[in-house]
Amino acid sequence: MDADHSTGTSVVPPIEGEAAQSMVGEAPVSVTPAGDLSAGAAAPSKRKGLLAALGSQQSILILVLLAMIGGFSIVKPVFFSVGVFGNILVAWAPVALIAIGETFVIISGGIDLSVGSTITLSGVIAGYAMAATTSAGWPSGFSIFIGALVAAGTGLLVGLVNATLINVAKLVPFVATLATLGAGAGVALVLTHGAPVGGGPSNAISLSVPRFGPFSWPAIFVIVVIVIAGFFLHTARFGRYVFAIGGNSFAATAVGISVPRYVTKVYGLSGMFAGLAGMITYLTLASGSPTAGTGDELSAIAAVVIGGASLTGGVGRIGGTVLGSLILTTVTSGLVVVNIDPNWNQVVVAILIAAAVSLQTVRRGIHRRPR
Repeated sequence: MDADHSTGTSVVPPIEGEAAQSMVGEAPVSVTPAGDLSAGAAAPSKRKGLLAALGSQQSILILVLLAMIGGFSIVKPVFFSVGVFGNILVAWAPVALIAIGETFVIISGGIDLSVGSTITLSGVIAGYAMAATTSAGWPSGFSIFIGALVAAGTGLLVGLVNATLINVAKLVPFVATLATLGAGAGVALVLTHGAPVGGGPSNAISLSVPRFGPFSWPAIFVIVVIVIAGFFLHTARFGRYVFAIGGNSFAATAVGISVPRYVTKVYGLSGMFAGLAGMITYLTLASGSPTAGTGDELSAIAAVVIGGASLTGGVGRIGGTVLGSLILTTVTSGLVVVNIDPNWNQVVVAILIAAAVSLQTVRRGIHRRPR
C-alpha cells in the first residue's frame, strides 16, 4: 500500500560543548569523518541487499522452477525442448489467467472458489454460441470473436453474482463463491446433458497450437493480460485501493474508499478472467466440456499462495502468481514426460503450498524481529 506511517518519535537536539564532555567524562571522543562512515557502511549495505534479493519469495520460486526444469531434463532429455515447453505454456495459459484474477480477490481479503465452474459454464455457453454462428454460415474468425465475448460476459455475470451475495446478502466470500461453484457446475451439466458441445469453427483448435517457438496465441494473450494486470495492481490507484481493503477494510472505509464498489470490481474481474480461460480451454479441446474446469479453482489458489500472497489479504504480487502457475504446470507436465503417476501431482502441489506458507511465516518472523 502506498501509505506513509509516521513513527511518532521525538527528535532530541544534539548536546554540544561542555555538556557533552561532562556526559562522557574526561575520555577523548573520536569523531569519524562522514566520508569514512559512509564508506564503511557501503559494504554491509550491499551484502544485506544481496541477501534480501536471494531470500525473496520470487527469487526462491525462480530457483525452484529452474531446478524442476533441470531435474526433469536430466531424467528425460526430451523435456528440454521447444515442443514440451509449448505444451507447458498451452496448459499454463488458462491456469495463469484465473490465478491472476484470484490474485486480486485474495489481496482484497476474499477468495473465489467459483472460477473452476465458471471455466466450465463459460466454455459451454460460448460453444453453443459458436455452433449457432457457424451453422449460420458466419466466418470462423467472427464466430470465435463472438464466442470470446460470450465467454467473458458469462464469467463477468458470475463474478457480479458473487459480489452481490457478498455485498447485499452479506455472505462471507467462501460461502458465496462455494454456492456459485456448485450452481455453475450444475447449470453446465443441465445445458449439455453431460456431453461436450461441438459444432464450432473447425479451425478453432489450431489457435492453441504453438506458432512462435513455444508460444501459442492464447499464451501470448495471457502474457499481455499479465502485463496490464501488473500495471493496475502495482502502480495504479485501483491496485492501491485493493491492497488497502485487504490490509484493513475498516480503515479503508474510514479514509473514503468504497469497499463494496471495489469488491464488485475484483470479483467481476476474476469472473471475466475465468470466462476467458473457459474460451481458451474450448480452443484447446475444440469443444465445450461440461467437466473441463473441475478442480481448477484449487490450482488458481495454489498458484497465488505459492507466489507469496497471504490468504488474510493485503499481500501479493502478480509476478509471484505467474511463477507459481508456471511451477504447477511444469510439475504436471514433467510427471507425464518422465512416466510418473500423475496422481503424484496433488502430493507435490500440497508440499509446495505448505513450503510457501512456511516460508512466509519464517520471513514474517524475521522482519518482525527487533534489530
